[in-house]
Amino acid sequence: MTGGRALGRRFGWLWAAFAVSSYGTGLGFGAFPLLAVLVLHSGPTEVAALSAAGRAVGAVVAVPLGPWVEFRRKRPVMMAMDLCRFAALLTVPVAFALGWLGFAQLLVVSIVVAAADIAFKAASGAYLKALVPPEDLLVANSRFESTMWTATSVGPPLGGAAVGMFGPVTTVVADAVSYLLSALGLRAIGGTEPQPARTGGPRLRAADLLEGWRHILGHPVLRPLFFNGIVVNGLIMASEPLMAVLLLGRLGFAPWQYGLVFASPCVGGLVGSRLSRRLVPRFGQRRVLLTAGALRACWPVGLAFVGPGVPGMVLIVVVQLGLVTCIGVFNPVLATYRLEHTAPDRVARTLSAWSISSSTSIAVVTMVWGLFAAVTSPRIAIAGAGVALLATPLLLPRRAKSPQGAAEQATGLT
Repeated sequence: MTGGRALGRRFGWLWAAFAVSSYGTGLGFGAFPLLAVLVLHSGPTEVAALSAAGRAVGAVVAVPLGPWVEFRRKRPVMMAMDLCRFAALLTVPVAFALGWLGFAQLLVVSIVVAAADIAFKAASGAYLKALVPPEDLLVANSRFESTMWTATSVGPPLGGAAVGMFGPVTTVVADAVSYLLSALGLRAIGGTEPQPARTGGPRLRAADLLEGWRHILGHPVLRPLFFNGIVVNGLIMASEPLMAVLLLGRLGFAPWQYGLVFASPCVGGLVGSRLSRRLVPRFGQRRVLLTAGALRACWPVGLAFVGPGVPGMVLIVVVQLGLVTCIGVFNPVLATYRLEHTAPDRVARTLSAWSISSSTSIAVVTMVWGLFAAVTSPRIAIAGAGVALLATPLLLPRRAKSPQGAAEQATGLT
């Protein structure tokens, strides 16, 4: 987390808070399905429902949070969401210790965490836009992206080892504590934050709930990026449980092999995020965004050809490395572009709408692809997702306006 351009002490604390919560999330990756299977002896349907319902219901709960976040100081909101996730997750080890842990509790906690995640991301994006000069937004976003991928590559293997040594709720405790430490890091930022001026009426209106989507769908470049993003994310994530069934079941991969082939390629995300801030000055934001967005769709179809043993492991690592590297380039450029093209008084609502739509898409496509796999087979469903992804570059924008033009449009000047 060192090196490169210095963005100031306050950004340093923000980055540190993001890093500690990211590593906690990495350690806790897959903790709830693991608890459902090992402790509650849940079946595949319940495990799938836990994943999909948590995302979908959490997204619905988060709908009014976008306007609520928009007109409040962002740092206190971020701290409150961290403490909310800390408290919700902490109920799991407490209930486990008392012998009270049940499936309903896991479902409720997953919904609370999902809704708090969306509100936190909305507030943090708006806070970053106000904290960092426009010319440094790409650097800041690429650092967040590289941190996230580093945590994803390191966290799950360590979490798996911790569960084996100390029990199934160990990683849930680590994830909960990481949110508490994140809140303390955000508090250490200090400084003053002006109260955002409320636009419109003094109370929340129905129109406020839709403002984020109205801005996205009315913008000639954000609209196609939005539809491309929710389709790509949905199809990629829908293949994840099917790969688990195929590898761990029919192909006989050991759990450590499964973890290795998906954790090790995450180094590509670190490489891609560092490349993004070098590629944009050289080739331009538009070209990098469209090229990386198209290339990330070309890799997943290769997963349909995976076989047993070492050749299968090598194929997965190569495919995932290419996919994650392209995503690592694309994501920080998209995050920067989205902030540049959104007026300050609607950033939180726009980011909230984007996250809600993405979470809902992932939940719906995951359920649909699960039914597809039940009717056909996991391999055919994985191949279908890969083929569908090949068409997603058609959703990318054909033209991109300059940041200045988009900012004028966002503020109603054009």
